Amino acid sequence: MKKILFFIPNLSVGGAEKVLVNLVNNMDKSKFDITVQTLFGGGVNEQFLKKNITYKSCFKKTFRGNSQILKMFQPKTLYKLFIKDHYDIIVSYLEGPTARIVAGCSDQGTKKICWIHCRFDSPETAQVGFRGFEEAKELFCRFDVIVCVSELVKRFFCQIIGYRGRIEVLYNTNETKDVFQKSMEPVNDIEFDKDCFNLCSVGKIEPVKGYDRLARVHKRLLDNGIRHRIYILGDGSQKKEISAYLRTNQLDNTFFFLGYHTNPYKYISKCDLFVCSSLSEGFSTAVTEALIVGTPVCTVEVSGMKEMLGEHNEYGVITENSEDAMYEGIKSLLENPERLAHYKLQAEIRGKDFSTENTVKAVEQILMGL
Repeated sequence: MKKILFFIPNLSVGGAEKVLVNLVNNMDKSKFDITVQTLFGGGVNEQFLKKNITYKSCFKKTFRGNSQILKMFQPKTLYKLFIKDHYDIIVSYLEGPTARIVAGCSDQGTKKICWIHCRFDSPETAQVGFRGFEEAKELFCRFDVIVCVSELVKRFFCQIIGYRGRIEVLYNTNETKDVFQKSMEPVNDIEFDKDCFNLCSVGKIEPVKGYDRLARVHKRLLDNGIRHRIYILGDGSQKKEISAYLRTNQLDNTFFFLGYHTNPYKYISKCDLFVCSSLSEGFSTAVTEALIVGTPVCTVEVSGMKEMLGEHNEYGVITENSEDAMYEGIKSLLENPERLAHYKLQAEIRGKDFSTENTVKAVEQILMGL
């Protein structure tokens, strides 16, 4: 049995945090003795870890200035401070501070893996959590395996870091059966308008998710006579700013923030279209879940979308990553119900490819082969 540690900053509401819980819960416990450790406790996804997963945290909760404080210490010092036990494999499940700490492991009997969820567009994005770009390059090269969540993420990582070591692409794990079952539950807290299109999106309300430009697209669509409503499932720092825009333009009765929900699937499955407006993604968990429940997808082009939806929009609509292109993409679907119905069928077909069993098995094969 391999003793393995998954290390991540926290288990908050993010996509990477959620798919890590899905992964470890479904791994073969006769082959792996699994521990999940966070830098900071208190994340909402902690409650979903199964009882046969050991959980621990370095600090009870996050604190201001933690990133700068951690950078004051060498990776080797931080590793000795936070990782107390011996493991056969240690995985930093995110780039950044936990990757820097795991890279400080000097135990020759321990294999080190780093999961890369975001696209490195520049040295500045690659060095987040590190003292600088040169340190990031040096420490990433200490890992035995780099795992990327999409081919595009892999390509950018290799280009920016100049990486020549072992690198794999493994898709995120979703609880497909659970997602589908929960999608059948009724929605009782809101009433969807049957006389117009209902659109939705799931994610943190942060600038990177592009919900401010989705709100502007929403206004343009209404101004052009396309009746619809938009529902956002999630919380975040930009909610107040976007809400002010909605009030100013009298849109707060057609664009709704529903907050964080442990079961967003029942809302997604009852909407006519799922929209991804992000400036950047790694491999969108929310879009994968929309496909699983059979909701058509319109997305701007970010990492992983062509792998999910096809190079030629076989399973969903991918537009250029701009506000105008997003507007045209959504408009073309809402003005053509037959096209929307086509993509609903295509979503149902594609969603079957992201089974829990397939994605977990791929990860286990990599781990057992080390």
